[in-house]
Amino acid sequence: MIKDYFVFAFKSFKSRKVRTFLTMLGIFIGIAAVVSLISVGQGLQKAITEQFEAMGTNKIMVMPKGGFFGIGASAVIDEDDLKVIKSSRGISEAGGFLQRVGKISYGNENKYTWVAGMPVDDTKDIIFDTSSFKIDEGRDLKKGDSYKAIAGVRFSKGEIFDKEVHVGDRLEIEGYKVDIIGRLEPIGNPDDDSTLIIPIDTAKEIFDAGDEFSVIIAEVVEGENVGNIAESLKRTMRRHRDVEEGEEDFSITTFEEFMDTFSSVFAIVQGVLIGIAAISLLVGGIGIMNTMYTAVLQRTNEIGVMKAIGARNSDILYLFLIESGFLGLAGGAVGVLIGMGMSKLVEIAAAQANFGILKAYFPWYLIVGALVFSFLVGSIAGVWPAMQASKLKPVDALRYE
Repeated sequence: MIKDYFVFAFKSFKSRKVRTFLTMLGIFIGIAAVVSLISVGQGLQKAITEQFEAMGTNKIMVMPKGGFFGIGASAVIDEDDLKVIKSSRGISEAGGFLQRVGKISYGNENKYTWVAGMPVDDTKDIIFDTSSFKIDEGRDLKKGDSYKAIAGVRFSKGEIFDKEVHVGDRLEIEGYKVDIIGRLEPIGNPDDDSTLIIPIDTAKEIFDAGDEFSVIIAEVVEGENVGNIAESLKRTMRRHRDVEEGEEDFSITTFEEFMDTFSSVFAIVQGVLIGIAAISLLVGGIGIMNTMYTAVLQRTNEIGVMKAIGARNSDILYLFLIESGFLGLAGGAVGVLIGMGMSKLVEIAAAQANFGILKAYFPWYLIVGALVFSFLVGSIAGVWPAMQASKLKPVDALRYE
């Protein structure tokens, strides 16, 4: 009997192709929007989470309060702060770097981009771990280097200047000549891929920064609780800088807090976008309800014949419920395919725009959930028309014109 329900529903779709397509339109637009938004969002969240995990959750970041990486902040952190942090309880090592936007000259062209002054001692590894910087060509900075630079991948692709910049070339930063000794691997972030990395002493001279750091990153001793060490470090820094609690001119953040904040904000944004996409599903559900109600009117005589030869009210109810459910499921299946295609197009466009971190991700529960949801939308939309059909009296249905 169940098989007959499905066969009957399929024949109904086949005999009313245009109406079936128009009915499914709202469903697969809604499902396509939901799948594409969630898959791109999940891919971005997965990529960023993996980057945070690669950095390690045992890091603490110290910055001047306000501004962006120390730029525009009213206070500064310097060598004295670094010494205090290194000697604090639970800290195994710490290092600082300087970040500025500088005027870069190559040939007759001038551009502005990020310049990062990195330490050339052992603390450099802490900074590179948190920044995902890896050498792709040439060599890394080493002790004794002065006026040397490692360039982001966009320099060698000709995306910063008209002419490509390669290892061995020379350019100027704020009028100071520096030699390119290495190239970074692609990171996927346009800002990072446009960065020039130079020795921190060279950066302090070029930007007249004295002993200033933009950020100090501290590594917590293995086995210690990062949150507790961060709170202890805040107390130590307050004493060192002679400020009261709540009046700090510095900020201390753990990478775990960064992850939690990102996840919370991202969940809200994604929820809003999915809510907007769900409006299309609501419209699609209303379309199915309208179609099934019309189908009941058009097939009233059929219903009368089925009841006359022994069909029960429940048989008529199941028949129309399955038909409406499969309208939703078919629209959902098409929507999933369209959504996956849209996500892949976004991924390709992001890669072309040097934002390779944005990738589509299709977990099994997203696909299954979309199909189940679309089936439920169709079934729920068909409940009222199905009930109307099941309650028709055989005599009245047979006489219906």
